[in-house]
Amino acid sequence: MAAQSGKIGFRILAYVSLGLAAIGVVLPLLPTTPFVLLAAFFASKGSPAFASWLEGHPSFGPAIRDWRRNRVIPVKAKVLACSMMILSWGLLFVAGAAAAVLAVSGIFLLGVASYLLTRPSY
Repeated sequence: MAAQSGKIGFRILAYVSLGLAAIGVVLPLLPTTPFVLLAAFFASKGSPAFASWLEGHPSFGPAIRDWRRNRVIPVKAKVLACSMMILSWGLLFVAGAAAAVLAVSGIFLLGVASYLLTRPSY
């Protein structure tokens, strides 16, 4: 019973991560690639069929395979993710977001950017 509930939890986390990745495609505040990689990780633990679908997806599959095989993130993905994060934070600033929102989102985005930029590229 516990193993089954663990698989369900991983499956839910996989779907939530993919949902966040999908939102990140249209909303610049969220980077897409890290959430796709997270979805692939959770799917591998909770839903082999979903993991296979992700790996075979024409848009998501190559990034997942590159990450699993070589732990690399393409330069194009890094540039796009960092550009969108800068644009998103800039939009929050120009829109007059509260200082707390700017601080929290800035720290989060800097953390994600730091992680992305310190991973190897090809």
